[in-house]
Amino acid sequence: MNITKNQHIIDGIIAGDNSVLKSFYKRNLPPVRRLILKYNGITEDVEDIFQEALVLLYHKLRSGDLELHKSIHIYFIGICKNMWRNQLRKQRISEYYQLCEKSTPDPSDSIIDTLTKKHQQNVFNKHFDTLSNTNKSILRLFFEEKSNRDIANITGCSEGYTRKKKCIIKERLHKMVQSDPIYGELVVC
Repeated sequence: MNITKNQHIIDGIIAGDNSVLKSFYKRNLPPVRRLILKYNGITEDVEDIFQEALVLLYHKLRSGDLELHKSIHIYFIGICKNMWRNQLRKQRISEYYQLCEKSTPDPSDSIIDTLTKKHQQNVFNKHFDTLSNTNKSILRLFFEEKSNRDIANITGCSEGYTRKKKCIIKERLHKMVQSDPIYGELVVC
């Protein structure tokens, strides 16, 4: 994309020019939609992420702190991608803590629901406890939303090794839980 066209879009976003904003939406909404829907998002997620990213872009452009060395469209898609990844990470952490929560049962839950949740927790804990201390530590740091770089610094491993190891551990734990006979019974319930 040429610099003049990029600058025209930047100026239009800062000024709130409707024609520039409509064109920007038209060009960028489809790739953002594909990205988010591909990674288990829904239409509302697309709209939320797009709006949040546009507001963030507007503030960065307006502050003058942003120096673009590539197309504004590529930069914007990158913002959306990072926002979606962060949202997914927060959802995973939330789901983990809900699973690990040792709170009193919800009074609106039936006895079967309460027992199912307790058994799910037990199955997860049983297999999580079989992991080595290093593997448990890596997963705990991941669940605490630590970056691969932070996990690598804490464990003393390289960032690439940490990323690979984390994926292997998660996959192994997932398979262990799914192969548990009790898990099979809980899924049927």
